[in-house]
Amino acid sequence: MTIIVTGAAGFIGSNLVKALNQRGHSRIIAVDNLTRADKFHNLVDCEIEDYLDKSEFIERFTRGDFGKVQAVFHEGACSDTMETDGRYMMDNNFRYSRAVLDTCLAQGSQFLYASSAAIYGGSERFVEDREVERPLNVYGYSKFLFDQVVRRLIPGAASQIAGFRYFNVYGPRETHKGRMASVAFHNFNQFRAEGKVKLFGEYNGYAAGQQTRDFVSVEDVTKVNLFFFDNPGKSGIFNLGSGRAQPFNDIALSVVNTLRALNNEPALSLEQQVQQGLIEYVPFPDALRGKYQCFTQADLGRLRAAGYEAPFLSVQEGVGQYVRWLSGQL
Repeated sequence: MTIIVTGAAGFIGSNLVKALNQRGHSRIIAVDNLTRADKFHNLVDCEIEDYLDKSEFIERFTRGDFGKVQAVFHEGACSDTMETDGRYMMDNNFRYSRAVLDTCLAQGSQFLYASSAAIYGGSERFVEDREVERPLNVYGYSKFLFDQVVRRLIPGAASQIAGFRYFNVYGPRETHKGRMASVAFHNFNQFRAEGKVKLFGEYNGYAAGQQTRDFVSVEDVTKVNLFFFDNPGKSGIFNLGSGRAQPFNDIALSVVNTLRALNNEPALSLEQQVQQGLIEYVPFPDALRGKYQCFTQADLGRLRAAGYEAPFLSVQEGVGQYVRWLSGQL
């Protein structure tokens, strides 16, 4: 049967296509918007049956042009958290998602989709409950509103609906994301260009570089998606992070020490890297004040209760792997 991946040329979408290929799936319809043409690089080593622009996909899917569709991995969205055009954001992330979901329900296809930890906004608790969901920007609101629709529909749905609230995802195939690429990606490129990594200084009670996030490898994100694909009886909205909060200092430290190891140089402590100017702290930008999550940590209770038991990579493990991969691409 056919599998559809929207946002297929994007970061998580292309990793899913590759993982499906590794399982022997090649009847994959890739849906995306290649106005940013450089995203095509993410699919060069993947096998797909067809490619469609997002503008023509909904009509053809609704019409039944693709025959029996086993599952739709809906990863396509505007993921720029700094986007201020609310009409554009809601059309891309809410209305389009609603159309894909409605067709999946009508055709009995599994629907696995990208939600976001941005839904929690300034909350200090990160559990999938309505009372702690406080998005700080229109991107978070677009994801929040769609999750509310999903909550209403799941009890009566005859086919799977599984949403994943991605925390800070990093890993291969994100080069095209520009400013929205992961901290690990930017740290890697900055260190290679300038010989140092710049992190935010003190803000909101957090010491320099100690703002703390739940960083999760795209490898783990892919594994969770495929677990639910393999278990179509499991529906719900689930946090998808590592369940472990780590400071930005840990990312920078892992990036620098991995690059040093590749140059046969010894690892350094955080203090040594700061003293030697390999990590530098800059004033927190005014544009982000009041709009910045200083702490995130996924509560994995519901994910574990659904039966997903595999461990998640730590920053030290995952970022180290990623930096070695990035270095191999040069």
